[in-house]
Amino acid sequence: MTSLLERLSAERNRRFVGRGRELELFLHTIASRELPFHILQVCGPGGVGKTSLMKQFLRFCERSKIPAIYVEARNIEAAPESFISTLHSLMELKESDSLLDVLADRRERNVILIDTYEAIAQLDEWLREVFLPYLSFNTLIVIAGRNPPSSGWCSDAGWQAVMHTLPLGNLSPQESQTYLTTRGIPTRQHQAILDFTHGHPLALSLVAEVFAQGKEISFQAESAPNVVKTLLERFVKEVPTPAHRMALQACAVVRLTTEASLNQILAVPENTSASEIQFLKEILDVHDLFEWLRGLSFIESGQWGLFPHDLAREVLIADLRWRNPEFYTELHHRARQYYTKRLGQTQGAEKHRVLLDYIFLHRDNSDIRSCFTWGEQSSLLTDSLRETDTTALLLMVAQYEGEESAKIAAHWLQRQPQNVVVFRDSHSEPAGFAMMVALHTATVEDLTADPGASASWQYLQTHAPLRLNEGATIFRFWMARDTYQVVSPTQSLIFINFVQYFQKTPGLAYTFLPCAQADTWAAMLNYFDLARLPEADFTVGGKHYGVYGHDWRIVSPTVWQEILARKEVGIAVESVDRTPASEPLLVFSQPEFVEAVQNVLRNFNRPDVLQNNPLMHSRSVYEAHSRLVSKQVATKASMSQNLKDTLLFEKSASGHLGDGCGEQSHRVNALQHLVKQAVESLQSSPRDEKLYRAVYRTYLNPAPTQEQAAELLDLPFSTYRRHLKAGVMRVADILWQREIS
Repeated sequence: MTSLLERLSAERNRRFVGRGRELELFLHTIASRELPFHILQVCGPGGVGKTSLMKQFLRFCERSKIPAIYVEARNIEAAPESFISTLHSLMELKESDSLLDVLADRRERNVILIDTYEAIAQLDEWLREVFLPYLSFNTLIVIAGRNPPSSGWCSDAGWQAVMHTLPLGNLSPQESQTYLTTRGIPTRQHQAILDFTHGHPLALSLVAEVFAQGKEISFQAESAPNVVKTLLERFVKEVPTPAHRMALQACAVVRLTTEASLNQILAVPENTSASEIQFLKEILDVHDLFEWLRGLSFIESGQWGLFPHDLAREVLIADLRWRNPEFYTELHHRARQYYTKRLGQTQGAEKHRVLLDYIFLHRDNSDIRSCFTWGEQSSLLTDSLRETDTTALLLMVAQYEGEESAKIAAHWLQRQPQNVVVFRDSHSEPAGFAMMVALHTATVEDLTADPGASASWQYLQTHAPLRLNEGATIFRFWMARDTYQVVSPTQSLIFINFVQYFQKTPGLAYTFLPCAQADTWAAMLNYFDLARLPEADFTVGGKHYGVYGHDWRIVSPTVWQEILARKEVGIAVESVDRTPASEPLLVFSQPEFVEAVQNVLRNFNRPDVLQNNPLMHSRSVYEAHSRLVSKQVATKASMSQNLKDTLLFEKSASGHLGDGCGEQSHRVNALQHLVKQAVESLQSSPRDEKLYRAVYRTYLNPAPTQEQAAELLDLPFSTYRRHLKAGVMRVADILWQREIS
């Protein structure tokens, strides 16, 4: 009859998946005639499967008839006497037997397995200096713990020669799917589970238990707080203070943590009292907090900063969003402020990194998460085109898009070489490139040679004509050498470069982005406010390309950034989602704009008429309206100690576009405010002062008739009319420059 112990062992073995490399190493080691090393250090974060692997090692010893002792360190006191007493008992020695003598005299192969080593970290020096050196040459000691070997092991030439370190990571996607299948998890749920667990064994096991209790569910981290709680306890045994917890949460929210970013995100609020500032400064020692983060087993150190293991990040964020969504939003806000400031201070490769940090704040959105790689990408260098690059770039185009496209690329390389960005690998070879073709400088010959550029130019003529000093760009070719346009570090850097391009290019009115697989990018590009433009699609060499576009005259880079900021943490405000992309604004010619300004002035004090003015749909009014709302929100926020109240106020202050009266009224106020500012700005110039008086007395604070206005200004009627006409044109010009800037 099978015992319960045997049944438990069989079930554990049945559910054990993966670790083929680690098991092969162990089997080879214990079977070797002479041990290749005497210390095997297995290290990895909590829940990664160290204990399960140690149990497998123990099974292999039993099957090979090799004597083995398994020590669970968390069950013993961190004292030499307790350790020796435990081994004495496990080996079933007589009371009179000396443990060290017995172990030293062993001639056959034997194994000592010490699990949860961090629990007896105080014994590390004693074990290394006193106990282990006197064991038999045939003894293999396997140590499993959260932390890598201490400096005492690594700095000693002797131990270096007889020690092997085995870092333990998560299971691969294939191994994870095998485990989920073994546990009977429906296949349709696998991807969502893998996205959360990243192959972490304990996480996979806990989620499997959730399904075992109720299989008809759709897994989401926030819906399983007990899973998150258990994982969090495995990662973080103890958080010393609330400041340490804040630092840990901040580290989870941002892509990379540095002392500078941590200092900004944990900065003391401006409205804090002097006594509170002193207290907070005492507990918010950013240097110490950073060093504490650096020492955690699930935090990794990279070239540009610290970052958590993937699952640790998922767990920390899921717990924070469930426990304190207001503070989660506040952390995003502080991080966004820091990166916005950094964007204005950086250039080149550093600016690329900051942009990736900025976009990382949108990672919680599923449409964005899958479209970027979030690693450090330190091996990729952004560079300009070199003469020696031409052959490699054209070979890329020919490989993925065909010879006909390669001929078009060769044409543009010759015509606009300054608009090509090359991404180089560690050997300075092109790993990918992006070609930004300036349509407004292209000749008829250029457009005739390229169906893609021609289609975009025709779209502009039909739907969004360029005005004086405005430009348009098509990101005509973009690809990675090894992966073309699919998600990769190179593709992510290309997209970051696109963002940098439209932020720094003056006079940019329109951008076009053609994609070989347009539907694949639909969710992400729509999120970033790029509209699908079927009229601009084109075909080259039998391959069809779908085109997305954005009119920067309608949604400027500044407004675009504000829209994304609201989407960042999923604020469900109706007016946020109704961006100008879904309620198109108007792009005016200068004569149309001047006529609309004249109409506003004539009806300045008639809101019912102004609501039908074309300028209600201008970019200037939209931005002015947004600023007024933001000012109201900021005022409310400064009075409120509850961020939730602020967000609710933002919803009411913004108004609903479905509520015609409220929204139209806000827009009319913004239009009047904008025009009044332009009129009043005339007072700053002695030459324009007389124009201001004519406009003011005619439209803003009008006399009953123009004749009476001239009389009040003590001017001949003809002079008054001349001043008025000049004043109106001056106001129109001020507003026009604002509209097109």
